[in-house]
Amino acid sequence: MTLFVATFSAIAVSAAQDFFELVVAKGRRVYIQELLLGQYSEFGDAQAELLSVLFVRGYTTAGSGGAAVTPVPLIGASGERAISTVARNNTTVAQDGTANVLRADAMNVAAGYRYYPAPEDRIWLEPEQRLVIRGTAPADGVTMNGTLVFREQPV
Repeated sequence: MTLFVATFSAIAVSAAQDFFELVVAKGRRVYIQELLLGQYSEFGDAQAELLSVLFVRGYTTAGSGGAAVTPVPLIGASGERAISTVARNNTTVAQDGTANVLRADAMNVAAGYRYYPAPEDRIWLEPEQRLVIRGTAPADGVTMNGTLVFREQPV
């Protein structure tokens, strides 16, 4: 059971998008350990705004317009590779299927966003399930970083 991290950095965000899209591999289960989202291009009260952040499980069609991310083990010497796949910043969002919003929250653009649940409150994903972490469009573009930490284990 290895912790993996998938990141994006210095991404200009001006549209609603799936910040991360995680698809669990066959024969694996995954839980979300942590999510960090932040921006570093908007400062001051005039730019203050809140963005919706949704954790949604159940879409069957992948998003597009972003890029694949290769998850890396948090412990550098482990040599393990994630089998599950991750995409970042899909501007054409995932869709179809029976979507279940597991968490509906808001991100203060100035303060950033952190999801770090207690173990009993973690989001678990079964083999071949898709989870997207979706955000609404900011009023004006921001430059963002994001980190998704997850644990992958055999079923």
